[in-house]
Amino acid sequence: DTVEIIEGCRLPVLRKNQENEDEWPLAEILSVKEITGRKLYYVHYIDFNKRLDEWVTPDRLDLKKLQFPKKEAKTPTKNGLPGSRPSSPERDVVRAAGAGSRPTPRPPQPETPAEQRALTEREKGQSSPDFPVLQPAQRKSLDLSLQTATAPSRGKTVPTPKRKAESVSLATQVSPATPVPSLPSSTEATQASVYPAATFGPKSSGREDHEQLGSLTTNGTARRLIPSQPGRKRKANCVGTDEIIKVFQNIAPRCPSVYLPPGEDSQDSSDGIPSAPRMTGSLVSDRSHDDIITRMKNIDCIELGRHRLKPWYFSPYPQELTALPILYLCEFCLKYLKSLKCLQRHLTKCNLRHPPGNEIYRKGTISFFEIDGRKNKTYSQNLCLLAKCFLDHKTLYYDTDPFLFYVMTEYDTKGFHIVGYFSKEKESTEDYNVACILTLPPYQRRGYGKLLIEFSYELSKVEGKTGTPEKPLSDLGLLSYRSYWSQTILEILMDLKSDNGERPQITINEISEITSVKKEDVISTLQYLNLINYYKGQYILTLSEDIVEGHERAMQKRHLRIDPKCLHFTPKDWSKRGKW
Repeated sequence: DTVEIIEGCRLPVLRKNQENEDEWPLAEILSVKEITGRKLYYVHYIDFNKRLDEWVTPDRLDLKKLQFPKKEAKTPTKNGLPGSRPSSPERDVVRAAGAGSRPTPRPPQPETPAEQRALTEREKGQSSPDFPVLQPAQRKSLDLSLQTATAPSRGKTVPTPKRKAESVSLATQVSPATPVPSLPSSTEATQASVYPAATFGPKSSGREDHEQLGSLTTNGTARRLIPSQPGRKRKANCVGTDEIIKVFQNIAPRCPSVYLPPGEDSQDSSDGIPSAPRMTGSLVSDRSHDDIITRMKNIDCIELGRHRLKPWYFSPYPQELTALPILYLCEFCLKYLKSLKCLQRHLTKCNLRHPPGNEIYRKGTISFFEIDGRKNKTYSQNLCLLAKCFLDHKTLYYDTDPFLFYVMTEYDTKGFHIVGYFSKEKESTEDYNVACILTLPPYQRRGYGKLLIEFSYELSKVEGKTGTPEKPLSDLGLLSYRSYWSQTILEILMDLKSDNGERPQITINEISEITSVKKEDVISTLQYLNLINYYKGQYILTLSEDIVEGHERAMQKRHLRIDPKCLHFTPKDWSKRGKW
């Protein structure tokens, strides 16, 4: 009782796990408040998702293992001046971006004439062993590397200086004994840079595969792929996404597989620089501005129609509403109100019984509405505020003009009730077909998430494009997309028919064209399922009985599907600004 717990302290906190058993995970105190003489502590469980953060009472804290925050060492001042630091901001950024690399020590400045003469002689050629003098070329390369390290990764990727491509590799690691041809080094980025070498090792985890293909870090920067050097010839025994894959049956009679003889290079990519995902893309949050306010949930409960929702994350609703025990939302226009009386009064005036916009799909009780972020700005902003309660990796932009929102609803006699939604940019230079995607918690684990994903790809098929979701994906988003990609690709592979008694063949490009799934995501999924093998000079995809049976079981449970015949959608050319 004598120990004062302050913000930043860490200690074990009692909580219930999924089996309703007691556990004591380590947690950090983010905030302290006092209500009627009793202290409450807002804790974040280390190594747990932020949606589990909560206010706890003192009896749930284990004070015996209390860890106080470490005091930061005082930075020595330069020349004794207050607030003056010896290291420049640029050097700090390089240190952070260079993963622990130390900055080059700065030589002491000469003060006396003798020291100046000594320094002049040293610059003429007698360089000091402690402080080497950079020649102009070296200095230029140092400036270039400094600029690359400190420049924010926004918009297009800046080509890095020429260097060996050993630091960033998208190929799966292969044992030396495995006879796998080297990856292509041509200038076609989407084929050559991303196609994986086969692996016979243990199956890698989904997280590793996602990190390989996504090339993302969590601190708001993107690891850039090293561009191939132009002018180098493609090796004869390399594989690209245009190569044919043969489906084999060499394990069991029921196990189809797939093969790849050499094919011509596809001409899909105009330059040799693979574009890394925009971490500052349409709705990706800038994690560098996280503060204690946005790390804490600010809404206790939301009433939406017949459901009460417990928010998972911070959402920038007006400050005066955050102290309310319940925030009331109109389930049709999503307007937020401070009391039940206000909601009842609003419902007498609100004429909406479905989201504003055009209904472009209906089958049974499921409908999809297309909402233009410019024409229906208020609804779009209210939808973003609600979605931010359950999305941590996205930020909120009040400028909704560049976006389209596709809201999925379920119909009953009272109206069209929102189930989930996804948004997309009207014009995306990175082939993103989804910016944010969310199924509201009352409708989760019922197949609606895959239905939203399937609908986004149906729109891409009508547009004649391949698409991919904007990165980074949340943990639940990644699981949903992995599952959808796996089922969609396996469905195609298992439906392939053999010609003239030979094993069926297909290319990565053909899979991508049929499904509208981007080639990088197809390859990522094949790696994740551990299907790609290299056998007798050919790439093959081998479907084991376990894979086939697991897929059949999953498809039996998947009752909700999109029927393309029920879609009434005409894509617009948003490059003409007048149509905004």
